Amino acid sequence: MKRSSLLAATALATLVAACDGEPSAPEYGANPQLPAQQHALVPSMKIADPAPWGERRPTVPEGFTVAAIATDLGIPRQTLVLPNGDILVAEGRGGVEQPLRPKDFIAGVIKAKGTTPVKGGNRLTLLRDADGDGVYEERTIFAENLNAPYGLALVNGQLYVANQDALVRFAYREGQSRADGPPVKVTDLPAYINHHWTKSLAASADGRLLYVGIGSNSNITERGLPAEADRAMVWEVDAQTGAHRPFATGIRNPTALAIQPGSGKLWAVANERDELGPNLVPDYLTAVREGGFYGWPYSYWGQNVDPRVQPPDPQKVASAIRPDYSLGPHVAALGLSFSAPAMGDRYADGVFVGEHGSWNRNVPSGYKVVFVPFRDGAPAGPPVDVVTGFRDENGKTRGRPVGVTVDPRGALIVADDLSNTIWRVTPSRRSSTAEAPSRPGAAPATGDRLAASSAN
Repeated sequence: MKRSSLLAATALATLVAACDGEPSAPEYGANPQLPAQQHALVPSMKIADPAPWGERRPTVPEGFTVAAIATDLGIPRQTLVLPNGDILVAEGRGGVEQPLRPKDFIAGVIKAKGTTPVKGGNRLTLLRDADGDGVYEERTIFAENLNAPYGLALVNGQLYVANQDALVRFAYREGQSRADGPPVKVTDLPAYINHHWTKSLAASADGRLLYVGIGSNSNITERGLPAEADRAMVWEVDAQTGAHRPFATGIRNPTALAIQPGSGKLWAVANERDELGPNLVPDYLTAVREGGFYGWPYSYWGQNVDPRVQPPDPQKVASAIRPDYSLGPHVAALGLSFSAPAMGDRYADGVFVGEHGSWNRNVPSGYKVVFVPFRDGAPAGPPVDVVTGFRDENGKTRGRPVGVTVDPRGALIVADDLSNTIWRVTPSRRSSTAEAPSRPGAAPATGDRLAASSAN
């Protein structure tokens, strides 16, 4: 056997091999216990095994119901609830990078088995429930011919869309079902290689400033530091002129951004680095400080040095900020939305987080939507499972949550980019009277099995 073939076969065997020593539960919160680093030729991999939903539905806590309000989409990523209750869905698949190393090629082939084969829509789809009965019977294309749209924000009559290569805007008037014309470019966004292509987006309450999350161009600078120019950071953009500056740096992949009601603080969920073992590094939720540095690539979770980065930078490590809240390793948090009182007493104060699910843990993590409770403006307590059942104990995976959006009238909108579905979770009675929701690791409560209503 040729050396290259032997290397590929060995790598493939390693990819699917079991990994010993994984704990039964991940670590959450402000002070997670971080294990020792593990270094291997390739990480262990356990990929989603896609299966149709059929008559099944995601599981929600007692006192809530779940229904599909749109199916057969073109890879839904993020959603936005408009003032009149319409829902915009950003659909697309981005990324243009080529494999750098043999293990990148092998991992890419295997990881692709856990994603949808559907072509990305490169569009915004609008869903409308005209009579308010929870069935979104109208479905139109609001804008098309976009380039992997992801982040969405509406302020001051302007709809902003973060494509993978540019931040653009459309004029918007309430009730509009289709854009009046092509988008206007606000500013270009880094698109070279685009290892992490998603561009998350949030707007300040006054609409003057926009915040764009831009992921790194590698796992841990294996393409060189020049490829990371303007990456692994959050940009602050002047909405009128497009002028921008780094707002915070050292965030490997800030996949979702949200402004906290009342305080106006910017919060983010971030996907941390791989290949330090199945239990490192925790993905996190954090308030984003202006001028803050969050460690990537030199360190993680504060001053924990990553020895793979050469040359090291002790000064940068010393300045690294510890994130506010660990979500657990490799959960792949892609969605973030602050809650509202209409979601019920148990979920009135905190954030919902969409966890797409791990690919590099032998004991999978994520594949659910969790609620992180807040107290006095900060995370307080363990995350609560809210929408589960996307992946079963046999590895059959029917969906993978991405964006989450709270409708202030009392609904949680969840984008599922594996089954290409938008789910709507609503309180079926006052949640203060419902039984306590499940905790991580506990058996989830069974939600009502409503028939799906698709807006085709």
